[in-house]
Amino acid sequence: MKIQLLSTLKKYKKDYLKQDIFSGIIIAAVSIPISMGYAQIAGLPPAYGLYGSILPILLFAIFSTSKQFIFGVDAAPAALAGSALLSLGIVPGSEAALNYIPILALFTGLWLLFFYIIKADRIVNFISTPVMGGFISGISLTIIFMQIPKLMGSSAGSGEIIELAEHIYAAVQDFHGLSLGLGLGTLLIIRICKKWIPKFPIAILIMAAGVVSTVYFHVDAKGVALLDSVGTGLPPFFIPDFSQVDLTQAVGRGLMISLVVMAETLLAENNFAFRNGYNLNDRQEILACAAGNVASAFVGSCPVNGSISRTSMNEQYGGHSQVVSITAGITMAILLLFFTGFIGYLPIPVLTAIVISALMDVVEVHLCIRLFRLSKQDFYIFMAACISVLFLGTIYGVLIGVLLSFFAVITKSANPTRSFLGVIPGKDGYYDLIRNVHAYPIKGVVMYQFNENLFFANVKILQEDLEDAVSPDTQVVIIDARAINNIDITAADRLAELSSRLTDLGIHFYITEHTEKLNQQMRQLGVEHLIREGHVRRTILAALHDADICAPYELDIPDSEKESVKLNLTFLPAEDEDTLEEFAWAYGDQVVEEMEHEVHHILNHIHGLKDIEEILENGLVDHLENWHSLGAFDEDELLRRIELHLDELSQALAENQPLVLQLIEKRRRILRDRVLREHPEVFDKLQKHRRKLEERLELQRASVEPQEQTPQPNQTFEKEDVPAQESDAAQDSDAAQDSDAAQDSDVAQDSDVAQDSDAAQDSDAAQDSDATQDSDAAQDSDAAQDSDAAQDSDAAQDSDNIQKEYELDENTAEQESNLERQFLEYIRRH
Repeated sequence: MKIQLLSTLKKYKKDYLKQDIFSGIIIAAVSIPISMGYAQIAGLPPAYGLYGSILPILLFAIFSTSKQFIFGVDAAPAALAGSALLSLGIVPGSEAALNYIPILALFTGLWLLFFYIIKADRIVNFISTPVMGGFISGISLTIIFMQIPKLMGSSAGSGEIIELAEHIYAAVQDFHGLSLGLGLGTLLIIRICKKWIPKFPIAILIMAAGVVSTVYFHVDAKGVALLDSVGTGLPPFFIPDFSQVDLTQAVGRGLMISLVVMAETLLAENNFAFRNGYNLNDRQEILACAAGNVASAFVGSCPVNGSISRTSMNEQYGGHSQVVSITAGITMAILLLFFTGFIGYLPIPVLTAIVISALMDVVEVHLCIRLFRLSKQDFYIFMAACISVLFLGTIYGVLIGVLLSFFAVITKSANPTRSFLGVIPGKDGYYDLIRNVHAYPIKGVVMYQFNENLFFANVKILQEDLEDAVSPDTQVVIIDARAINNIDITAADRLAELSSRLTDLGIHFYITEHTEKLNQQMRQLGVEHLIREGHVRRTILAALHDADICAPYELDIPDSEKESVKLNLTFLPAEDEDTLEEFAWAYGDQVVEEMEHEVHHILNHIHGLKDIEEILENGLVDHLENWHSLGAFDEDELLRRIELHLDELSQALAENQPLVLQLIEKRRRILRDRVLREHPEVFDKLQKHRRKLEERLELQRASVEPQEQTPQPNQTFEKEDVPAQESDAAQDSDAAQDSDAAQDSDVAQDSDVAQDSDAAQDSDAAQDSDATQDSDAAQDSDAAQDSDAAQDSDAAQDSDNIQKEYELDENTAEQESNLERQFLEYIRRH
């Protein structure tokens, strides 16, 4: 593999330089107290934290492909190194500690180099977000408990949570008031400023105030402990003495630290990369971490790691490249050469408060709350990892976290079969491009089938496959998700990020062919915006239509094969592809609420009769918020609901409600006749689906439409055209207006008439009093809807009836005028 050096500086813009330099200076200034504090946690003098903030960060910047990530002395490896000293009985700050800790950093770097060689970057895919979040939270809480006694004038604690609690109790018994006041006051100021002015470098101001308190108020004379002075000059080159350590112990603990460094750094780097829209080379990031740790060893410092808190600050100040890290390293070197005098004046409680505040931001409280609300299983894994670290220590916490991750992977499939799909000329459907030599991709379209549940261990495979398949000519990306029955929170977030990135590139993104259960899970996991924005469609064909790609498709066929391919393709319409009633399928129990949302969006964009006439001619597609195609029955349901909200139309249309109603009803008749004429064979099936939808709407209507009193089946109306698709009123609008027909069970139970509001307006029942009073005529209305009966000897009469629906004579106009008045009266009453 080719190693890329300073890759973030390629195509660098001069406009970035000023902002990057400013951000680098801020990072260096903030790193002073944090690095010194973490060095103390690792068992080293505070100055060694500054030494670990020069050469390691510079080497990381050279090898890293991340544009934002900041490297340096950080909490997790420092805590692991410090716990290693305690377990071996080595006194922090002693000569043995000064020799042992750099050896740990060296072995950490060598293990990371080994991971780079064996391409172990995929290991991080087996550590889920809940496991890593729980582990990091446990380490952060452990360090916070270690630091609390220092706020009260005592030394730092050690051990696990029980020993730490005992040490805190002892510190409380003999606390120093002024130290506690300085520490708590500093912590309170930092937290308030972080909330209200997050970009302000309050830590620098606090450090300056601490120096002032020592110089002018002599707090050290009143019992407040100060930091040790740091000598001027760059760190000397350090050569460890291996004869003084147990190499087996050092190698083993170096392995543990390297796993933490690799996992935490890669997870955090990928998170920032996804958030800011750039790509990473995970394998080279391991090499960058290895170089940084080896460099840290040879300046006598502790194992180093990527810093989430400092990277977040870099993001806040708008850093664009590793020029930020280079600037921070150079700034720290200048500080050590010329400006170290102030360090000996820093009160320890002030520095401790800065460290505790930084650690509080690392504890994954928001992730814990989110997991508790959305996924109890992931929440339990999070808590298990966190508690393991608190009670058993960091090493056992790592082991338990890794075991939990592998257990989750074993119970699921981590390497699913997947394929890219294309079209075989002359055949319907979509076929694997590798298994079918006669299949060709549609030009500009990537169709991808994923044959397994989607979760944290395999979502990156999906992402990488699609990103690799996308080319400059790609217009549409479609996932065939028929085999995906479950997703977890990590996969849901990745899908949302993938959708956002493709949308930014101007590429249509769709998830199709999956079950309704998957839509429900997406809503529960907080990515329901994918449905709302139209990225979820029921079939591949519906997605293609939504992207305005229609048959005959232009296939991506090699020139050498074009002559042998016959492009005689036949495609089924959307109705045959079962794409109708997508609202009910996509939104499930929220279908009424979402339909009402769409209705109000449409009403807000209707300003005159011209808009109503456009709906009559072209339907609702141009007036929808996000969806760009719609099945006949979904459109009919939206039109029906618009009728119930006619009073909400603009003032300009208020006086033309009868005409508006007439135009809407005419559009509904067009939809009904189109389905009956073109696809009578699917009409019965759609009617059955319609009944299920009406049952669902009825269950939700009480909470969503409290003002709408739906008529019960035993009620009748004095009008012909009530909303016949309302499930309660849909038991025969003809029977509801005609007492003779209402007593005729053939008419009252006929499913074709009962579920079609346009059938309720059929001219045989609406305009012929003899026909409406005769059960034979009621049965003839079924025949009028049947494509076979439409061609028999009664076809001429049916044709006349249909023509009367669209060409109103004086009598029909008078009847419709009466109908409109009755309907408006119905709306006012209910």
